[in-house]
Amino acid sequence: MAISAGGDEHRSFIHGEGEKNTQWRFGAPPDHDLVNKLFEEGRTQWPVGSLEEKVQRTVKSLEMELQHKTRPEDFKSVNREKFRFSVNGDSLYQPHAAAEVGRRGISLQELREMGGAYNAFLQTNLPKELRIYDSEAETMDSSHEAFTTTFPRGFALEILQVYSGPPTIAFKFRHWSYMDGPFQGHPPTGQLVDDEMKIEKVEFFYDRGDFIASFLKGAPAASGSRCPVMKI
Repeated sequence: MAISAGGDEHRSFIHGEGEKNTQWRFGAPPDHDLVNKLFEEGRTQWPVGSLEEKVQRTVKSLEMELQHKTRPEDFKSVNREKFRFSVNGDSLYQPHAAAEVGRRGISLQELREMGGAYNAFLQTNLPKELRIYDSEAETMDSSHEAFTTTFPRGFALEILQVYSGPPTIAFKFRHWSYMDGPFQGHPPTGQLVDDEMKIEKVEFFYDRGDFIASFLKGAPAASGSRCPVMKI
C-alpha cells in the first residue's frame, strides 16, 4: 500500500501528530487517490463546512479506520467505549444471542473479531450452500482482498441527504463503483454497482442480496476457481 505524502481532503485521522503511533494494517497510512478520483467524478457537491460535508467526512473517516487501523485505541472518529454497529436493526453475530446483540449492537472489538466491516454488512442466516458470500468463512484480510480485486478503483461512499442534525443525525448515502475485476470466478462486467443505504446513528439499512448478487452477472470461469487476489 502506497504512502500518501499529503493530507486527504475527504477524510481525517490519517496523517499528523495524532497518528504518529497508529498501527496500520498494511504498515503505512492508506492512499485514497484512486477512490477519491472516482468519488469526485460522481460526488454530490456539498459546500465545505456544511453539515452534509461534515457528515460525509466523518463517515468516510470511520470507514477508513475500520479498514486500515488495527487497534481500537487508534480510532478517533467514534466514542470507542459507546460505539455500537448494527445492520438492518439487528445483528447475527454468533457469540451472543441474536436478540441481545440486536438491542446492543456490535462493539469495535467484536467487529474486529468477526472480520471487519465487509463481513458485518454481509452477514446472513441463509444455509451455507446458498450463500454467495459466506462472511463466517472470510477473514478481514480475505474480504479486503476480494473486494479490492472486484473494485480496483475503490468503493466510493457519497452522502446523498442529511435528514436531521445533531445530536442524532439521520442520513442517506450510497456506496458505488465499477466492477472492473472478477469476483469468485465471475469475470468483470465493467458495470456500475450502486448500493444505496440509509443510516440512523450507526444502524445500517440496506438489501444485502441485491448488492452481492450483482457480482454474478458474468458466467463463472471454466476452472471454477476463486478469483485471483490483489496483493496489497
